[in-house]
Amino acid sequence: MKIKVLGTGCAGCRALYETVCKVVAEAGIDAEIVKEEDIAKILEYGVYSLPALVVEDKVVSSGRRLTAAEIKKLLES
Repeated sequence: MKIKVLGTGCAGCRALYETVCKVVAEAGIDAEIVKEEDIAKILEYGVYSLPALVVEDKVVSSGRRLTAAEIKKLLES
């Protein structure tokens, strides 16, 4: 599974990245996690509200920091 956290390095973006890493580790999910900070690449996803979470090249959340439970639910679906 490929997961991207889109953000420019703000506190919310860093927090989302850390929470995603924690959820993946705790759940034993085999995933590659990438933190994308290049604004041009972020805009390619059509995302204008950060942070955003992309799973398998599909934007599943944008504009808010997700809880660990919300992230787990998104990754399991």
